[in-house]
Amino acid sequence: MTHMIQATGLVKTYKEVNALDGLDLCVPQGSVLGLLGPNGAGKTTAVRILTTLLKANSGQATVAGFDVLKQPDEVRKNIGLSGQFAAVDEYLTGFENLRMVARLYGMNVRDASARARELLERFGLNDAADRPSKTYSGGMRRRLDLAGALVANPPVLVLDEPTTGLDPGSRQQMWDVIEGLVANGTPLLLTTQYLEEADLLADNIIVINHGRAIAEGTADQLKSRTGGQRIDVLTEHLEDTARTAALVDQVSLGNVKVKGRSVSAAISGDGASHLVRVGQSLIDAGIPVLDLGLRRPTLDDVFLALTGRDTTDASTEDEA
Repeated sequence: MTHMIQATGLVKTYKEVNALDGLDLCVPQGSVLGLLGPNGAGKTTAVRILTTLLKANSGQATVAGFDVLKQPDEVRKNIGLSGQFAAVDEYLTGFENLRMVARLYGMNVRDASARARELLERFGLNDAADRPSKTYSGGMRRRLDLAGALVANPPVLVLDEPTTGLDPGSRQQMWDVIEGLVANGTPLLLTTQYLEEADLLADNIIVINHGRAIAEGTADQLKSRTGGQRIDVLTEHLEDTARTAALVDQVSLGNVKVKGRSVSAAISGDGASHLVRVGQSLIDAGIPVLDLGLRRPTLDDVFLALTGRDTTDASTEDEA
């Protein structure tokens, strides 16, 4: 199998902080790898090394078969990069932004203009094509930035937290666009702190924390690590959560999670019978509840179980 992105033992140190601590990853042809982790986990550092914007202290990496350290020019010719913040000139129109990028890639004026118009239509920006991009919404700017990353039809695409800061509607629009790209077989490295995003878009997921990979697999494989099902209880009164957690713990696999009036835990075996047992125990204990149910684990449960924190927790390491 051809690996369009491959990295082995990447290490990057800033003073006394290991931003990357021996990270391995690979993105096969035609697949999407989700690099999932909290703020400061090292996601952006990895992206910057793989796209030749930063040099690793040690380790090796290739993109489209080219060594990122020895052949940086070839790597840049073969990647499309969309970073965390839309890299658009707000005083140029959408059309002018894309035409400029195309010209920088060496296209003549005619071909550059045609490519810009094609991408504006593809990304749903035709109506705003001749407006200054400073008038665009956040979601529109992100789509314009992603269009710019595709001007030269790169064989490899790298998206670094492409929907950070977007409202739910704009985020869904970006997901639709990205799904269209990967449906055509474009290999993609996607970094994200949104668990739903990784679940929806990635064929394989690497969970990183403090610069190291701590788990890898498909979304279903990762979810299976926390148990087949979970019981969720929402108590009516906050003071009842401790007693509720104790009752849920009787059927749990351990690590009962309490947050506010919510109690949740992984279970094994017959979920329905466990649910009935917990429900009856709550009735017998006189604990009023607003909701009681079964659900499949989410990547959020996986990440919490692996790291003890959720993906939006801040880290002492700033992404470089």
